[in-house]
Amino acid sequence: MRRSPFIFCVMSVMLFVLSACGGSQGPSTNFKVDMIEFTFMPSEFTVPAGKEITVTAVNGGAVEHEFDIFKLGQTPGDKFDEADKPNVYWQLKVAPGETQTATFTAPAEAGEYYVTCGTPGHHEAGMNGKLIVVGAK
Repeated sequence: MRRSPFIFCVMSVMLFVLSACGGSQGPSTNFKVDMIEFTFMPSEFTVPAGKEITVTAVNGGAVEHEFDIFKLGQTPGDKFDEADKPNVYWQLKVAPGETQTATFTAPAEAGEYYVTCGTPGHHEAGMNGKLIVVGAK
């Protein structure tokens, strides 16, 4: 019977750890993205509509990477080129081996916004993701 307080303590700690690690944390006003050849990690970001967002982008690759957020409903299609530039909502360029922190105001309209890397060939190779903008609940 003396083990009961110990077991209760261990179970409490385990529940705390599991709740901290599990599931989505909801929208955030800051996030970090690692950029390596043809990959964003993570590739999905949830932010609140209309708020200032801080992005920390780490380029662990050998070439410059871009983090291009498209306007709602827009994508570059099969190939990203100059014709797509007017459809970009916000862009961040990061040199190889560098880390950059920047801010932007999230779109006011809730929805899923397409994210890609504008470095030639990277969009086509699958370096893309999603910015999910959520409204107030």
